[in-house]
Amino acid sequence: MLSELTIKNFAIIDDIQISFKNEFSVLTGETGAGKSIIIEAVNLLLGGRASADLVRAGCDTAELEAFFDIDANSRAAMILNDQGIDSSDGLIVRRIISSSGKSRVFINSRQSTLDLLKQVTFNLAGISSQHAHQGLLKQENHLDILDEFAETQDLKNKVRKLYHTIIPLKKKIRELKKSLDTKRKEQDFLEFQINEISDAAILPDEDEDLEKKREILVNSSKIFEVVNRSIHEIHDREGSLSERLSFLRNDMEKLSAADENLEKFANRISSIVFDLQDIANELRDFSSNIDLDPASLEMTDQRLDLISKLKRKYGGSLDALLDEYETMQLKLSQTTEIEKQIKIFENDVQGLLKVIGQKAKTLSALRKTAGKKLSEFARKELDALEMGKAKFEVAFSIQTTNDSEDIATADLEKIGPDGMDKSSFLLSPNPGEALKPLVKIASGGELSRIVLALKAVLSKTKSLETLIFDEVDAGIGGATSEKVGQKLKQLSKKHQVICITHLAQIAKYAQNQFRISKNVINGRTFTTIVPLAEENARIEEIARMIGGAHITDATLTHARELLEQASS
Repeated sequence: MLSELTIKNFAIIDDIQISFKNEFSVLTGETGAGKSIIIEAVNLLLGGRASADLVRAGCDTAELEAFFDIDANSRAAMILNDQGIDSSDGLIVRRIISSSGKSRVFINSRQSTLDLLKQVTFNLAGISSQHAHQGLLKQENHLDILDEFAETQDLKNKVRKLYHTIIPLKKKIRELKKSLDTKRKEQDFLEFQINEISDAAILPDEDEDLEKKREILVNSSKIFEVVNRSIHEIHDREGSLSERLSFLRNDMEKLSAADENLEKFANRISSIVFDLQDIANELRDFSSNIDLDPASLEMTDQRLDLISKLKRKYGGSLDALLDEYETMQLKLSQTTEIEKQIKIFENDVQGLLKVIGQKAKTLSALRKTAGKKLSEFARKELDALEMGKAKFEVAFSIQTTNDSEDIATADLEKIGPDGMDKSSFLLSPNPGEALKPLVKIASGGELSRIVLALKAVLSKTKSLETLIFDEVDAGIGGATSEKVGQKLKQLSKKHQVICITHLAQIAKYAQNQFRISKNVINGRTFTTIVPLAEENARIEEIARMIGGAHITDATLTHARELLEQASS
């Protein structure tokens, strides 16, 4: 529970300290005295956003501090212990807001973050103010309220996590399909290019080899002539080189007996003769293979022309052409790879859709069951608050879809990040009136009681330590305010209840009352808060709430009677 609250240099508050008890406490005082500012201070200590204009004029910083008694097994204590923060003596939250707009957070004297503060104080207190009333009117908040009552937040978070897993997968599938469509449009032309190169069956360095072959074919007649003339001169004609060398060899051999050195020369000439004969034989073989067919040159030119065209088309060189061929084959294979990827992602999405569909249906069923209970409990609470003729209902709607891009159940029920349901709180305040959304029919007094009724219902399931009400008495009076006071006192049996009120019929039911007043001293406004511990002081404040500034014996008597009635 909230035990101590200290506020310094905050708005019109200079320096006040309030000690609360674990019961029903009311803050009373004239309009503009600073009661709602105290609620705003508590809101900041629970993690609300701060702004520089909250710092008291002429001051550099505003300081807020709250001490909460917390159970050792509470969620707040567990979070603190996980952060290495000792919580055995309770929780002290401190915020310092500078006039420059910067804010610092301290948890048990350790500087911390706003995010951690929100986590720690999540279940410590709940504030119902005019802002909360407006939030209740918004249909987009009704599903959150219902999930809070149904305790289905964990299941909703699982659905949301699945939803945000499926969305990027679907986006990836769309991108891959778009890429696949583009590649398929290119595929026919790509296959034509690949086949064009493949059909040419070009070999490495074939262009160079063909150029050499062409050079030979162009000169084949001359080569043939030279080769055959060489054969003729070396061997075939009368007086050929071989024949004349043979005669010289024979002459040397005849005279070798006279000079043995001639035999060596004769042997060497004999070797040359044999080489010439071999050359002649090889030249004959070479001559027989010389291509003199004009068609061969034509075919070579055609082949070179084909290769030249392909080189010009695909890079300018044979190496570039062959590299481009490999690149085109890779591109063609990527189409198949993209198809495989799409299939994998689609299978993943189908599996996730099955899971999210099942969880969304389970979540929807739990919500509808809880909706009936919430409607029933709310009607009972409204009855206790003088709205017994009112009808309250939690309405649901589900959208179906045929769009394959939507996330949906097997029955085509569209699923969003919060599930497949849209929820709306409907009210008929008077018999014969149709059920309508709260924003269309609720008056100030009705809305205050609806808020209180829902708080009463939700407090049965939500483990809030402290319930804080601001303007719960808006638009009500008489017997209705009596009922509201009784309801607040009833809530204080399970929760610490702190309420700002202008109505004596509500204030009388509180076990503790604080008077907040505003004074101007030396041109400066100061807010003070006084606990009304003495019975007479409390009687005087109740009398002021009844009769205004002019207190008579009659109003004092009436105030005393009100307090006696509340305590009986």
